[in-house]
Amino acid sequence: MNLPEAFAAYEAVRHRLPAVRRKGASQRLPDLDALSDTIDTFLLDAFGVLNIGETAIEGVTERVAGLQKTGKRVVVVSNAAGYPHSTLMKKYKRLGYDFAPEDVITSRKTVLHALSSEPERRWGVIAQESFGCEGLEHLDTTFLADDASDYDAVDGFLMLGSSNWTEERQVLLEASLAHTARPVLVGNPDIVAPREHGFSTEPGHFAHRLANRTGTEPQFFGKPFMNIFELAFAQLGGCDAIRTVMVGDSLHTDILGAQTAGIKSALISGFGFFDGHDPHRLIELSGIVPDFVLERP
Repeated sequence: MNLPEAFAAYEAVRHRLPAVRRKGASQRLPDLDALSDTIDTFLLDAFGVLNIGETAIEGVTERVAGLQKTGKRVVVVSNAAGYPHSTLMKKYKRLGYDFAPEDVITSRKTVLHALSSEPERRWGVIAQESFGCEGLEHLDTTFLADDASDYDAVDGFLMLGSSNWTEERQVLLEASLAHTARPVLVGNPDIVAPREHGFSTEPGHFAHRLANRTGTEPQFFGKPFMNIFELAFAQLGGCDAIRTVMVGDSLHTDILGAQTAGIKSALISGFGFFDGHDPHRLIELSGIVPDFVLERP
């Protein structure tokens, strides 16, 4: 997808996303440092804020370290459900970031937390099996691939990552759900994610497609839904909403999520989703208006 196609895809599923609660001032500022006088707690998206794909955004490691040094609380809030937590921690360390493990809140953590109150089921897992089963060890799981009988044999579906997902596997999933309705829990609501060479297609794309085609309404975990912010706030031990900001590159996940959570929002315009494009026309079209627009993190 290109940017107009990705924006249109998010707009097409607005009925499944939280409603806009308010409009911000869309104040233009240069970077995160410009917020340090009025913000104590920074919730940072990963893709488009900390990194693009496997590369740290230039200057951001130093800026984050500077905020931490001055006593600001910096927490990652990411829809990175495909990666086990230990893998993410190694990645951030390799990129030059210093985050405590408990200060990385992901949609994977969020959906696994929710599963603790779900009835016991056999789950069909959509994720890269080579990444391992960290966090899933206590569950009865089958990693789904190309065997149609595996889809029919499970009691529910757990959609975490789509790096190895194919059109053929999506057809098998939709056919199985059309035959027998079962729960679908989606650990990454993103439709796309910015990479070094354009957008990747993420689990949200496939989840909305199966909803449209089968009538099954997935349960989403992660931004823009409140569940991931509840987990982040619990980790923070509470925070002052007026002095807390969610920083991200996506209107439909990061900014809408911040509004859902009742905190401030800052859109990154020079990297990630809007890299090379002026976001203001799409802000107006969507009606999702951030408090701040930062040229860079």
